[in-house]
Amino acid sequence: MLNQAIQDAINEQIKNELYSAHQYLSMSAYCESITLPGFAHWMRTQAQEEREHAMKFYNFLLSRNGRVILQAIDQPVVEFGSPIEVFEQALEQEQKVTAQINELYGLTASENDYASQVFLQWFLTEQVEEEKNVGDVLETLTMIGDKGEALFLFDRELGTRENEV
Repeated sequence: MLNQAIQDAINEQIKNELYSAHQYLSMSAYCESITLPGFAHWMRTQAQEEREHAMKFYNFLLSRNGRVILQAIDQPVVEFGSPIEVFEQALEQEQKVTAQINELYGLTASENDYASQVFLQWFLTEQVEEEKNVGDVLETLTMIGDKGEALFLFDRELGTRENEV
């Protein structure tokens, strides 16, 4: 059975993952508003992954006889200056989630909750991939800029992304 501190921390992480999904959906809406449907698709796919991450935590809590207590989610950022800014903020968001997962892992280690540590291993690995994926897009965007034919072609490429979870 989970102790209260770990249960509370997992409930907080469910909120964090749902906020990330909400933020990615907001980024998608922004990309749609500036006629970048491929970028919008990439962000919607990312939002779906974040919702799936939240559900992994949700189901894990239930499997450990914990109590899921959903919390309020803050309003996401809705205005961005450019596609580059969208991905800069996406990278910051992923780095924040990585720090949150690391903190949660530290808590489970200090509480000798080995089952939760094993569960969190997947998220630790996933966050390495998440930061790399967003970082790669940001690097390409920085190289090509956010105007012109290269941006159009990159938008088309991002539109082909499939859900990876």
